[in-house]
Amino acid sequence: MSTLATMKAIFKWPERAAPADMSALGAAVIAMPVHSGCAVPAACVAVVIDSGGRTRRAQEGSRLQLAPGEAAYAFHPGPYTVDLVPFGAAPELGLRVGFAVDSADPRVAQQRFDLFLASEAHGPLALAHFCQAVEAALQRALAQGNLELPPCTSLTEWNAFRAGFNQLLYMRFGVTVEECVPVDLGESVDFAAVLMARTLEQAPVAQLSLSLPLPRALAAASDPLSDARALRRLFLELPCVMCALRLAVLPPGQLLFRRHQDLLRRLDLVSLAVSSMPALELSAPGVALAKHEQLRRIGHSRRAVAALDEAWALLARVQIAGAQQLDALFDDGARIVANLEYDLGERRMVATENQPA
Repeated sequence: MSTLATMKAIFKWPERAAPADMSALGAAVIAMPVHSGCAVPAACVAVVIDSGGRTRRAQEGSRLQLAPGEAAYAFHPGPYTVDLVPFGAAPELGLRVGFAVDSADPRVAQQRFDLFLASEAHGPLALAHFCQAVEAALQRALAQGNLELPPCTSLTEWNAFRAGFNQLLYMRFGVTVEECVPVDLGESVDFAAVLMARTLEQAPVAQLSLSLPLPRALAAASDPLSDARALRRLFLELPCVMCALRLAVLPPGQLLFRRHQDLLRRLDLVSLAVSSMPALELSAPGVALAKHEQLRRIGHSRRAVAALDEAWALLARVQIAGAQQLDALFDDGARIVANLEYDLGERRMVATENQPA
């Protein structure tokens, strides 16, 4: 036995872990988890996340030293190019979008993309999955009329759409749009698969064949992990929504000031409700909650996250709105906060038949 092997046997030196494969960063993958002791890959940035969701960045080449409870991601800022479908009913109409992750802004305590990683990333962040999230945000904004992309769009209409779309991606994901052009996706769309997916989405769960894969939305509706992830997003992001709303530049006016303060007060109570939310599987300490009640709670936490996404989109609209648009935006804000209050209240509630005697 060699001297080195003998010393390893005596002192039980741990084998050094093989370095993770980071070759996909900047291509098919935007961000990947990295471990303590790893060096940040070239042309990448690392985001270190502590147990409370607070983040800090480390530059390329630096070696990460993580404290207990911390996690880290290495991300490549891009640029990336994806094809989005703005209207689900017309999958052949697309937008080719080029974007890049923003560099650190010294004016803010936490970068928006870092918050996205802390609250929504679970393992490697694939470009395809990120594209789906961006596409869902775009489709929701168009369906609600918050963005407009009419047929035969004029230059003025296109510029208005681009301004709203750019701000939406900046506020919601922390990325900057560098290019956005219309494209025809007709040759690349599998229309049979699109029709099958629509059929599965519209069919009752009880009628779906077990041989067919369930749509992701239906599978997530009964997944306890989706409840935990939804509550984590609300816990981490609601204070950031409140901070962004508090810093919004508004024209003078007592009525607008009072509406602004009322929204902040209600959001503060919503954030408090999230931080004291009961466990999914318990109706009281030591008392199990019925399965159908757990499914009801999961549904309400997921709907609360949908309202959270709308809140980010509303902040994007506030950033570029004129003074004459603010009344309507605050009306929309009151609706979003009311949805948050309702769904989080229902997430906390237990039906009478489940309460202990």
